[in-house]
Amino acid sequence: MELLLENFANWDSLLRIYPLLLQGLIYTIWLSAVALPLGIGLGLAIAVIYSFRNRWVNIALLVYIDLFRSFPVVVLLILIFYGMPFLGLTLNGFTAAVLAIVLNNSGYYGEIFRAGILSVPAGQTDAARALGFKPLHVALHIILPQAIRNVLAPLASNSLELVKTTPIAALVALPELLRSARVAQEQTYNPTPLMAAAVIFFVMLYPFARWVARLERQALKVR
Repeated sequence: MELLLENFANWDSLLRIYPLLLQGLIYTIWLSAVALPLGIGLGLAIAVIYSFRNRWVNIALLVYIDLFRSFPVVVLLILIFYGMPFLGLTLNGFTAAVLAIVLNNSGYYGEIFRAGILSVPAGQTDAARALGFKPLHVALHIILPQAIRNVLAPLASNSLELVKTTPIAALVALPELLRSARVAQEQTYNPTPLMAAAVIFFVMLYPFARWVARLERQALKVR
């Protein structure tokens, strides 16, 4: 037990490197705060455009969704950060990480929103159009509120998974929580910073995970 505490709960090491962990936590929160609304917004736009039922546009959207869902987000990040400079476009680590996460998750969000839209009875759309509502107004004010309510559980679950992918930014030397913990470990020659990073992730995400579980149980009861 003493050996375990010395290596994974060394308070001297933690007091020395906590500023690094704090910096990493701030980067992780900032990365999540930027990528999450962008991913949701792009996915929502995909679903709304798909609901207009233009055949060729919908085919293009399905190709986009399948393409970026088929790539692991790590591969996307490496292609963007290390491959795009050969095309004359160099992105910093933060922008590359956001872009990779958004491209990957927008496909999932798009499918979730699309499923929600399809779950709304078609008669409501027909009735709204008969009353003179324009297609965009029908989508935004009548269909989407119901669609989001119907798929709130998978939306929350995918959002949780998005936040959990942020450590991939360590691959491009972005000082998010995981990379900061690795740097701290190299400075202290002790794995306590890694354990601290794991605990921080757990404390930050556990309440969200419980909320997602409750939403999923409620969705099952409704069915």
